[in-house]
Amino acid sequence: MSELSDEAGRFVRAHWGADCGVADFGPMEDGHAGLSFGFSVTRGTETIERVVLRLAPKGVRRSGNTDVYRQAPLLRALGRAEVPVPPVLHAQSTEDWFGTPFVMTRLLPGRTMIIWEPAPEFDGIVGECWLKSARALAQIHRFDWRADLADWEAPRDMRAEIDRWSGILERTDDEDWKALGRRVAAMLAERPMAESPVGLFHGDFQPGNVLFENGEIRAILDWELSGIGPQLLDIGWLMMMGDPEAWDPVWGAKGVPPVGELADAYQDAMGARFDGIPYWEALSCFIFGVISCLNVKLHRTGRRPDPMWDEIASSVPYLFGRAERLLSN
Repeated sequence: MSELSDEAGRFVRAHWGADCGVADFGPMEDGHAGLSFGFSVTRGTETIERVVLRLAPKGVRRSGNTDVYRQAPLLRALGRAEVPVPPVLHAQSTEDWFGTPFVMTRLLPGRTMIIWEPAPEFDGIVGECWLKSARALAQIHRFDWRADLADWEAPRDMRAEIDRWSGILERTDDEDWKALGRRVAAMLAERPMAESPVGLFHGDFQPGNVLFENGEIRAILDWELSGIGPQLLDIGWLMMMGDPEAWDPVWGAKGVPPVGELADAYQDAMGARFDGIPYWEALSCFIFGVISCLNVKLHRTGRRPDPMWDEIASSVPYLFGRAERLLSN
């Protein structure tokens, strides 16, 4: 950590001025956003900027969520379109600084709402923050990616994505979980994919990735999983995160409105109705169920310790069960 802080200091002196320094360097607190650090740029006793530094993991192929730099053109384009995102201060695809590509954004005031344990400042407004998030999603989905990001990424083949997640499911050691997930994978393979508008999707859209200040949305954060593809996956993901039927009751989101209200708020903001939303929630349940299987294994084998996954583990059968029920209707 001290080496990284020292490198941040050298970067600040090179880009803000030789009389500037770094204070309060440390990992970002809320969420599980990976290699994200916050610090203050100072000049004497004055703080002149608050910064978030996101780093690509070293020694890993740059692809998808490990290709941190790909977020820079996305965030800049979204900012020009007045979608609320953190302004990009600096970004680099090479390894000249920090030994890895990076994106540096302004740290905006506010706080994300951790859905399982909202902070006291969300008392009395949790439900409204969920609904505001659903409405904000429509602004993301109306973004004209063909005009502003035509060369950023080719549209994803979601059928291939389903096959990929089905393959990852096979790595889990829990045979009961594997059997439940295989049943859902078979249902997804057998039925046609529900229609969806194609465009920019966030990939992990939920209030824990939304920055609120005094109950209002200040920015949408954490674009690591974003891409071009079926956009209804985002509203399905938001509903999955809040759906009490998808979670062990001891771990469910607190204060969430009925998920049908989230779908209505999104569709009202889009000015359109979408019959296939239950399918996309089912797919979200399947994907997060597989993610949970993988991360529980990584935690319990000591390869990537994170006690949160021990708490989520009991929800794996609920996630697969909810997916199966949605696909059966």
